[in-house]
Amino acid sequence: MRAVGQGQRDPRVRLEATYIYMKAAYLSMFGKEDYKPFGDNEVELFRAVPGLKLKIAGKSLPTEKFAIRKSRRYLSSNPIPLPVPALEMMYIWNGYAVIGKQPKLTDGILEIITKAEEMLDKGPENEYSVDDECLVKLLKGLCLKYLGRVQEAEENFRSISASEKKIKYDHYLIPNALLELALLFMEQGRNEEAIKLLESAKQNYKNYSMESRTHFRIQAATLQAKSSLENSRRSMVSSVSL
Repeated sequence: MRAVGQGQRDPRVRLEATYIYMKAAYLSMFGKEDYKPFGDNEVELFRAVPGLKLKIAGKSLPTEKFAIRKSRRYLSSNPIPLPVPALEMMYIWNGYAVIGKQPKLTDGILEIITKAEEMLDKGPENEYSVDDECLVKLLKGLCLKYLGRVQEAEENFRSISASEKKIKYDHYLIPNALLELALLFMEQGRNEEAIKLLESAKQNYKNYSMESRTHFRIQAATLQAKSSLENSRRSMVSSVSL
């Protein structure tokens, strides 16, 4: 077994930063009157996350880096809560593709997201306002897509790009919104439009959270869109020939 370098923890140790972040994320989404299990305080858990970074071969794992960056928001004496951290991480892990197959579950998540959106609208504006609003719109758009409310989904995805210059921290939202809009277009057979969006998402945005994951999804979607477009053109040529 390969030895662990000095100053590094054994890679077999669980990814504590991600684990604690998720625990805090779920606790933070309980209502004030709800019973909270575990007896932990979510703010204290969030504040502990940055100190739990695990490096393997000298590098931090993307999900841990994401969790640590989001947790730093709670280091201030009067932190502004993340709106839907557990549902955001579910997106990072591509959970909506699974949940989306269950309309009842998707509708329940949409209800939670809609309530979070209403709270943001009613709350005072702060440095995170635009980022939080765009995150909620991305997740809302996904739920609407899987519920077959395509036009509403498209409007939510487009609104994120419209707010691009106002986003301060969560820059990953912009290329991912373009990706999700492209995937929505592909389902409608709008492959040429989808390819343009995918090319923009790949070429115009760099150095954002979970970039490798997003690029992988962009590449897979691009290949699928181009293949569908080529098959469509071949079918048209065959029809003309007949």
